[in-house]
Order: sequence, then structure tokens, then C-alpha cells
Amino acid sequence: MVNLACMGECMIELNVGAEVFGAATRLAFGGDSLNTAVYMRRALAADAGRVAYVTALGDDAYSAKMIEAWRLEGLDDRLVYRLPGCLPGLYAIQTDSAGERSFDYWREDAAARRLLDDGRAADLADALAEFDLLYLSGITVAILWDRAGPALLDLLGRLRTAGTRVAFDSNHRPRLWPDGETAAVAYRQIGELADVALPTFGDEQPLFGDADPADAARRWLDWGGAVEVVVKDGPSSALAGTADGLAAIAPAAVSRVVDTTAAGDSFNGTYLARRAQGQAIEDAVAAAHRIAGQVITRKGAIVATDPAPPLAAEERGIGGIY
Repeated sequence: MVNLACMGECMIELNVGAEVFGAATRLAFGGDSLNTAVYMRRALAADAGRVAYVTALGDDAYSAKMIEAWRLEGLDDRLVYRLPGCLPGLYAIQTDSAGERSFDYWREDAAARRLLDDGRAADLADALAEFDLLYLSGITVAILWDRAGPALLDLLGRLRTAGTRVAFDSNHRPRLWPDGETAAVAYRQIGELADVALPTFGDEQPLFGDADPADAARRWLDWGGAVEVVVKDGPSSALAGTADGLAAIAPAAVSRVVDTTAAGDSFNGTYLARRAQGQAIEDAVAAAHRIAGQVITRKGAIVATDPAPPLAAEERGIGGIY
């Protein structure tokens, strides 16, 4: 049995269609770390373990509905903090004819920004020390950095000491940072504590000037934390491996891209779950490509997918990093 957790922020989502005030605008919930948690849970065999979502919400009706939805997906919500008088953040999403997205956010006072306040960082360090893996993203880091950057680094350091692996995808969003230099420094500090790095080449190349995905992979490995890296590169091959060697694993061709929302999140969740169950790196990347390839052909972040072939019981726990 494996115990996996994802930490971050889930927001109220307005998916804006052509009829802005009509039926084409849909209310939902979304967030990169939540998306990752859902696809991670789906990729775990029923008897293989649990996935917990770690966040802070308000005591409002929208927060309650979020938790109900997470439970239906099989997520463990015991590390969701309910903060009286607070609310979740809100964002609006629009998708163009090529499936690319644009966002507007209202999140400055969101409950998730207070996740590590009032002694909760120490509580989480104790609770998560029982887990095999904690996943977080650059968005998680960005919303916490000004308020609780030292507490976050301390939390990750304590987990690493306790034997809990840390997985990180920078998932860089420039508007969440005062400037690129601040973000790059934060990612470097996280990189020294993360065991598994899951960056996207297009996100990081402007920040670090990497010549190619191999350059990005080596940078993460050289930072000293990561023992395993997967550099995603959109429709191109993902570059994956360890300091002993990297391999390019190509995704299957997709005939029509509808919406790229959660492509990376579904990849990350599937990959980490498959690795936690003992699947080899290249096979886990292939499974992650299959799920991400389905996600981008459908509208929305959390969509129905055909599961990757399950691991046989005898395969689980063999060859994984957990």
C-alpha cells in the first residue's frame, strides 16, 4: 500500500464560452494540484493505496461542495483545513480555437494562501511523514512564497529527512511572481529538496536559458535533490531518466486538440502513481502520455478517460523509487 499526497490550491472555475452570460459559461472547480491528485488516484489500483489532497478552504458552501466532489473521486480529505470566514479563490478560463487557454484570477485572499499559517506547517510535517510521496507545483509555491516561504522549505526538508519523497513540477505562471528572478531562485531552492522533478521545457526555458530538454534535465539533476527527472515538451517526446541516463519517450499522435487544460497535471498524476506501484520509468511515461493524450481531446480539466492497462499484482512495488 502506498500513501501519496498532493498539496496546493483548488479554486472556483468559470469556464467562459461564447455566450458569456448564457448557458455556455460553466461553473466548476479546478487547480493544477487537485487535477494531479484526481488522475493520480485514478491511476492507482483499487487496493494499491490512497491519495490525499492537502489544502485550506473556507467554511462556505462552495468549499463544502469541493470536498464532496473530491470524495466522489476517492480522494482523502483529512488534510483539508477549513478556515472560518475564508473563501476559495476564483478564476475564469477561456479557450481559443487551437485549444490554448487564457486565465483571469481573483485569489489574493484565498484560504489556500494561509495553509501554512498558525502552526499548520509543523502539523503537516508530522502528518505527511507517514506518506511515501508529496507532490506540489510552482503554483503551490507561488501562492505560499511571500507569506510562508521559509515554512514551506522547512516542511519539505523535514519530510525529506523522514523519508517522504517530494515530487515537483515548476508549472511556471509568470503572473503569480513579481519577476522571473524571484521564481527562479524559489525553484532552485525547491530543486535542492525535490526527489522527483517533472518540469515542462517551455515553462522553464525562458527562466533558465536551457538549450534543450536535456539541458533542463541535467540542471535539475545537478541541483542535487532530484534522483529522477521527466522533462515534458508538449507534443514532442518527454525526456526521462536519472543521472545514469535519459531516454526520449514519444507520445502517440492526437488527431484533434480541444483543450490543453490539465495535460501536464494528468501526466504527472499518472506517472507518479504508476511509479509508486513499481512500473519502470519509460513504461510510466508511456502510460502518462496515453492519459494526457485523451485529456486534451476533451473540454475541461477533469474528464472521463480510458484507464491505462492496470499493473499486475506481481509487478507492484518492483523497480519503483518509493
